[in-house]
Amino acid sequence: MASTNRLGEFLTARRARVSPEEAGVVSVGLRRVPGLRREEVAALAGLSIDYYTRLEQGRERHPSPGVLHALARALHLEPDAQRYLFSAVAPVGTAPAIFLKRRVGANLLAMVQEWSTHPAVLLDPCFNIIAANQLGRALYDGHEHSDNLFRLVFLDSDAPVFLREWHRVADVAAAGLRAALSHDPDNPELRHIIRELRTRSPEFSRRWADAEVREKTSDVLRVLHPLVGELDLTFETLRPNGDTCLLLVYRAEPGSRSAEALSLLGSRDNRPPGGCDAPCHRSAPGSYGEPSGIDDAARSSRGECVSCSTECWETAAVPCPHWPWGP
Repeated sequence: MASTNRLGEFLTARRARVSPEEAGVVSVGLRRVPGLRREEVAALAGLSIDYYTRLEQGRERHPSPGVLHALARALHLEPDAQRYLFSAVAPVGTAPAIFLKRRVGANLLAMVQEWSTHPAVLLDPCFNIIAANQLGRALYDGHEHSDNLFRLVFLDSDAPVFLREWHRVADVAAAGLRAALSHDPDNPELRHIIRELRTRSPEFSRRWADAEVREKTSDVLRVLHPLVGELDLTFETLRPNGDTCLLLVYRAEPGSRSAEALSLLGSRDNRPPGGCDAPCHRSAPGSYGEPSGIDDAARSSRGECVSCSTECWETAAVPCPHWPWGP
């Protein structure tokens, strides 16, 4: 069962990470817990020990913005962690527990598809891959959880091989998942992913308990790709039109071995075989099925089959009689 005391759990975890020296507190006597004591946090924030204890225990759930700002200063919270702190006391929404797949505009899809030298993937708020260009699909293809980056990191058995810096990537992913929750605390699919990972992955549970919060922005991804070997890629994270979806765009240093490998990966035909009468229009293992909400104009702009199947996502390698250019 999911915890209903997000604020208390977060405060407890974060005070354990602040040493008395960092907080300017004189340490007296034997300390039985790491970090700061409750009474020390209360004093730093200008609160009574009783009130602060009730916050941690979940008996007080409506602190004022002034109290939250004081706690953020006392616990040395960075901006991402401050946003999570405020989201932890936001009123719980009344929306039904249904995740609606987002529509992806034809212009954005066309632009992503036209980036032939840079892998690009479009993620929804739960880090499901809802669209990708050829290089983006090829980069993550072939894994049990190629469709969701959080599950790929923590549930795929080959992730520690594929991700050459797996421990660092896992740290960033756990912090990024908590940051995603701060943007949309009532998202039922996001909460389901957290419960699943806490149940199935001890590595995730340990990192989640650290209460690190950090947005995914720019970084370096180092992978061992099964087809082309080692790739060192820098990436930037963008929010198209200020949307809740994320666009990850990767690049290799020009002239590098990674650039050569990326070019080789892009030259390969990564689409499964088949035509209209073949089962290619049903998402094959390791491929990305098309999310609902992508309209026929967007499909047609990519040269994909409009008539055969609404699940088609650039899957036909054999000419299709319904394609604009005929059989």
